[in-house]
Amino acid sequence: MSGQSAIPNSAWIILSIAVIAVSSGGIVLQEMSQVEPLLRASWRMQGTALVLLPGFAYQCIRANGLSLSRNDFFLVAVSSLFLAMHFGSWVWSLDNTSLVHSLLFVNTHPLVLVALMPIMGQAVRKGHLAGVALGISGAILALKDVGDGGQVTLVGDFAAFIGAVTVVGYILSGRHLRSKRGMPIFVYAFPVSLGAGIWLSAASIIMEGSSFSSIPPEGALLGWIDPHWLVWVAYLSIGPGLFGHTGINTVLRWIPPIVVSIALLLEPVIGAVIGWLWTDDVIIGGPTVIGGVMMIAGAITVTLQENSNTEGESVS
Repeated sequence: MSGQSAIPNSAWIILSIAVIAVSSGGIVLQEMSQVEPLLRASWRMQGTALVLLPGFAYQCIRANGLSLSRNDFFLVAVSSLFLAMHFGSWVWSLDNTSLVHSLLFVNTHPLVLVALMPIMGQAVRKGHLAGVALGISGAILALKDVGDGGQVTLVGDFAAFIGAVTVVGYILSGRHLRSKRGMPIFVYAFPVSLGAGIWLSAASIIMEGSSFSSIPPEGALLGWIDPHWLVWVAYLSIGPGLFGHTGINTVLRWIPPIVVSIALLLEPVIGAVIGWLWTDDVIIGGPTVIGGVMMIAGAITVTLQENSNTEGESVS
């Protein structure tokens, strides 16, 4: 029996819910534009950490034999910093470019990984180069929509791309701690989310003038506990946070990582549909449609090449 036939139907249901949940985060954060972007991102991380706390406590009690080194704690701190930079730059981009462009450029991280492969001592193959060439060509084409109608801006697209660059650091740190060090999911995710919330709160105080207490709550570090904002942050924490990212980590037990990775690259498409259903005001230019398809295809090409390399290494 093949591994594919052994995948339970519930795993596909969980993956579908997770991808939709993750894809919905962009429009929700965009609709919260009354709150400054770094503060908004910190609220998202604070809420997520609170939701992850029970799982963290449970796994800490069960993992009596888990020993963490000083390097592990350092990597958790580094991972939280990268996560904070990722969310901060991405949420800022949502205020400064279109939803579709923000989702497209923040999902170019497979292309960014290729640029880092020589530094990590990994071979860059033809499939990697073909995917990067396709993705960059698509990005250049999509940028032709900059300034058209005022929705798409170069600085907003660049901020989303910074989100893609910084999430690579988060992915690599997490891969080491989860795969090589065997850190349980909640033991890893809770301190990283909490740390990201602290980094973002500090940045918001310095750059946006946020404070510990503020009236109205839109300027307070804990302003999300106000009834008006609590529903929004609760959804972001439980939806994209718990059901989204935790669901994705859960299905990796049954579904090959390559399938999950490609499913997640559909976020710009699903996010655009959700945005259109929510606001009926999502404008997508022709260059963005064609360029976006090329960008997603390029990222998928790189992901498939990476999977091929991994399988080759495991067989040898």
